[in-house]
Amino acid sequence: MASQSGKDVKGPLAGLRVIEFAGIGPGPHCAMLFADMGADVLRVERAGGNGWPNPIVDRGRASKALDIRTGEGRDWCREAAMHADVVIEGFRPGVMERLGLGPDHLCRANPRLVYGRMTGWGQEGPLARVAGHDINYIGLVGALAAMGRPGEAAPVPLNLVGDFGGGSMYLAFGILAALWERERSGLGQVIDAAIIDGVASMMTMFTGLTATGQLSLARERNLLGGAAPFYRSYLCADGREIAVGSIEPQFFSILLERLGLEEFAGCQHDVDRWNDLACRFAHVFLQADRDHWAALFADSDACVSPVLTADEALVHPHHAARGTFTDRDALLQAAPAPRLSRTPGSIQRRRDADAMAADWAAAGGAGGE
Repeated sequence: MASQSGKDVKGPLAGLRVIEFAGIGPGPHCAMLFADMGADVLRVERAGGNGWPNPIVDRGRASKALDIRTGEGRDWCREAAMHADVVIEGFRPGVMERLGLGPDHLCRANPRLVYGRMTGWGQEGPLARVAGHDINYIGLVGALAAMGRPGEAAPVPLNLVGDFGGGSMYLAFGILAALWERERSGLGQVIDAAIIDGVASMMTMFTGLTATGQLSLARERNLLGGAAPFYRSYLCADGREIAVGSIEPQFFSILLERLGLEEFAGCQHDVDRWNDLACRFAHVFLQADRDHWAALFADSDACVSPVLTADEALVHPHHAARGTFTDRDALLQAAPAPRLSRTPGSIQRRRDADAMAADWAAAGGAGGE
């Protein structure tokens, strides 16, 4: 049942009640996804915040500053959890148990509760209680080793691969899967969302293709890791970059034609010639500015596009046409994704945490009933 304070909230998850114990990285991002799709998200945070205030990722919540180390703070959370559908937390294993807010406590009181746990190493195993970050997790799973050029240290792919690709997205998927199962059993469950598990799952495309001999993860032969001259970025005359992704033969032919390099036709899969071809591409792209190349390939299927900065992306015509970014609170930010045809998500207004918790309690019953 939707809370009265959220009667104007729409979206496919309207009426779903989520408690987020605030942290940084994938947990807040997952909570943002739920808020964007209409869920009531009640965020419990420490006084003064988590040290990483983020006006975009933290959007659409009702926030309550509490010290959950105190009896008063814990009691407030337990009462709210009695009426919630989902809990999201990202502390090291054992922290919530010591506070009396672990799944054994909250799920016993509310058997329908889906308890989502976001960690890097998982709830068990020799590294479970060891500190780590995205780069450590993707390094241990084999993803980082497959990136970059031979003889050079692996590039750091922001924290998109681990924290968000293998982290928040898999946490959201696990929660929704548990909610779907709850429709049959009437019972919640605990989601152990470990970033290492998510990235290992993401790596199945690559490990599967290496097992069949269709792809190599060796840096000097990795088709998708920067070794192929037709799948990498090149510097242009103005110091900016152009991204080339001409994998298919027909797209590669267009690339060669527009660059005036037809003599390399037929050598796309000749790994021994990749270095020579990459040098020629690099030389040609340095002859003009990035936007010259972007315009040259704009109407083609060569799969060549400009490498935009985050600020440039905000005003690109394609994003403008689709509404990829939206202006909210005088801040351009990504619109909710993905897009649903009948019940699309939207950026919610901020709401009062005590009013939201009171509405949950007034509606009666456990979460989702």
